[in-house]
Amino acid sequence: MEKIIILDFGSQVTQLIGRRLRELNVYCEIHPFNKMPQMDADVKGVILSGSPASVRSVDAPQVNLDGIKGKLPLLGICYGAQYLAYKYGGNVENSDSREYGRAKMTVKGTSPLFEGIPAVSQVWMSHGDTITRLPEGAEIIGSTEDVDNAAYHIAGEPTYAVQFHPEVFHSEYGADMLRNFIVRVCGCSCSWTPDSFIETQVEELREKLGDDKVILGLSGGVDSTVAAVLLNKAIGQNLTCIFVDNGLLRKNEFTDVLESYKDMGLNVIGVQSGALFLKKLEGVSEPEAKRKAIGTTFIEVFDAEAQKITGARWLAQGTIYPDVIESCGVNGTAAKIKSHHNVGGLPEKMNLKIVEPLRSLFKDEVRRVGRALGIKEELIGRHPFPGPSLGIRILGEVTEEKLAILREADAIFINKLRNWPCDLPSASEPSRRATNLYDSIWQAGTMLLPVRSVGVMGDERTYEYTCALRAVISTDGMTADWVHLPYEFMAEVSNEIINKVRGVNRVCYDISSKPPATIEWE
Repeated sequence: MEKIIILDFGSQVTQLIGRRLRELNVYCEIHPFNKMPQMDADVKGVILSGSPASVRSVDAPQVNLDGIKGKLPLLGICYGAQYLAYKYGGNVENSDSREYGRAKMTVKGTSPLFEGIPAVSQVWMSHGDTITRLPEGAEIIGSTEDVDNAAYHIAGEPTYAVQFHPEVFHSEYGADMLRNFIVRVCGCSCSWTPDSFIETQVEELREKLGDDKVILGLSGGVDSTVAAVLLNKAIGQNLTCIFVDNGLLRKNEFTDVLESYKDMGLNVIGVQSGALFLKKLEGVSEPEAKRKAIGTTFIEVFDAEAQKITGARWLAQGTIYPDVIESCGVNGTAAKIKSHHNVGGLPEKMNLKIVEPLRSLFKDEVRRVGRALGIKEELIGRHPFPGPSLGIRILGEVTEEKLAILREADAIFINKLRNWPCDLPSASEPSRRATNLYDSIWQAGTMLLPVRSVGVMGDERTYEYTCALRAVISTDGMTADWVHLPYEFMAEVSNEIINKVRGVNRVCYDISSKPPATIEWE
């Protein structure tokens, strides 16, 4: 399978490079710069990402390109362009010619990288250092008003470099430039589609798993559902799915999810253990402690149920590519991003091997694969939901009383989103149109705050909880912005929650983006 390797030097937008290539139906992998993968025959080209570092600093990221430069197509982006210049005889300085934000690039001469690109176009710059002298044999192929060496090509080899970021939305023809690189320079066929992924993955799963039995923890979410259907296609009844009700699910979610899995050919076991989870959460209010209590209890319940399945050798997880990248920084060291991620701890406890059929996919790609598998839209279009469920949407200690309040408020919010018409791009597939607000939003939910405030209902003074509504738009959950919900919608939701949910007398709306905030509150 042809692929592009992206070496990550720590840029905040490295994932965008990968996403743009995937959108062009080219398979790619992101690797830390110091964890160079083997350049086998399938590798068609290499891209060097940007970085917050300066190539002139003593601790600047370094990479050995001896087996790549001049042998494989190579594209340096921002830091990558400066690294190529600095490493191979050019010069990079911290000068007055710094550029941040939009700039106009003028194409110089002819180059396959800029074929079909207007002579002048907008690009997005973000660099303090600038290339003041090109490496030997290099020629300028693009300049801006402030930076002569905005883009260059090293003659006699398929090495190109740009000091701007073609992967970001603000670079007008950035996607076209990347397409030119992968098609005209690398010679990629752009044939990596959901159907081709399914065909290849099913074949690999059959070869890997054979007649072994596999257990998968279903959550009702998109990732675990697609993983289950893909595994079922590969190994059939050798897959057993376990759906644990941790007592922290949304209103009617346990029965609704089980009902939605009917007629899908999956072997699903439902386990209700809400009382046990609530007991373990008594007196626990610190967010990380709650996550660990929920995760540990889940392992106990899941393990007890899994022990009833004789001969199981594998644990399947719905791990997706952002999970993989978030768990490994550019220095190759594990970082604690999501302590509840999937079902960590089970393999050691149960002596099971791990299989993760979706670990190479972004969230939107998972949905595309799910649609290609024929999974119902009500499952494919579901918003992401945190592993600890409502346990981290109740700030502070979790109690049955608070859960009851939050479930009712959240049900009003989500149902209103589903029933409010709109004509916007679908959050799960931008090429489609959403018919309601829910489908136009990446993720929405309600938080119950540990704050009581004074209110007036009728002739009585109240002292009740505040809940916060959250709705964001995103492409993969790595970054997100708050949704500008219609005022009329907000007024109706607030009014209905306060009138119908006993225990709430104030409703707020969260208008924070990620970063600096997170999507969830805990």
